[in-house]
Amino acid sequence: MANILVIDDDEQILSVVRDMLLIDGHTVELAADGNIAAELFKQKAFDLVITDLIMPEKEGMETIVEIRTLRHDIPIIAMSGGGRIGTVDYLNTAKYIGADATLAKPFSLTELSKLVSQLLDTGSGS
Repeated sequence: MANILVIDDDEQILSVVRDMLLIDGHTVELAADGNIAAELFKQKAFDLVITDLIMPEKEGMETIVEIRTLRHDIPIIAMSGGGRIGTVDYLNTAKYIGADATLAKPFSLTELSKLVSQLLDTGSGS
């Protein structure tokens, strides 16, 4: 299957997403922020990236831009539970700067699994 990089500062989200992706047969690397993710991305080949948008250190928006400069063709899913400006605005901005698909937290594992499959199969999201 695919090698997937998951970026989120919430350990519980990382754990749940990792477990779901492992059940689907993927290999998974975890990063607690964009700085760690950038280093992993430079060292390893990934087939897909899933990133939270609001994190300490380097946020998801910056991470998406950096990943796009390193590899423009990799599918990226942005996820967010919102913040000061609201979930929809963050997710719309993420799509504008390069995310292929977005997920509003909380999301179902079925929804995530389906989106991952779509992006890996077609290279484009919703």
